Amino acid sequence: MHELHASINNTDKPAVYQGLIPQISALIQGENNLYANLANVSAALKQTFNWWWVGFYLVQQQELVLGPFQGPVACTRIGKGKGVCGTAWEKRQTLIVPDVHQFPGHIACSTISKSEIVVPIIKNNQVVAVLDADSEHLAHFDQTDADHLEKIAALVASFF
Repeated sequence: MHELHASINNTDKPAVYQGLIPQISALIQGENNLYANLANVSAALKQTFNWWWVGFYLVQQQELVLGPFQGPVACTRIGKGKGVCGTAWEKRQTLIVPDVHQFPGHIACSTISKSEIVVPIIKNNQVVAVLDADSEHLAHFDQTDADHLEKIAALVASFF
């Protein structure tokens, strides 16, 4: 995996993702355990981009429940429509939030988090989980991140 950290600029980002996605695919291919795959995807994204926090929340009994992640301690359960994760789940769409403090109802698991992206993972037309990434920098995520993280979410969806 690449160790590029926050020094990746916007012109390099597509190339980094284009190199990373086949690595993630190879990493999870042949492994059927959901948690092992989610853990490795989280680790690969953290190692490559050095985001403040990256991981998964899984839909269980009408709540998002914390799954494998990389980063500091996180919120354990999030209701549908609550915070960025719950809103992305409810709307069934990727949300890019340049400043989490401007997002109505933001759930502050960490005061260090400044921006966030959440990508729903959809299987059989149902949101089964969300991929969540937080940065300590404002406006860190963009459409390039959304496009490529959606491809990663599609790879992961097959394990649900």
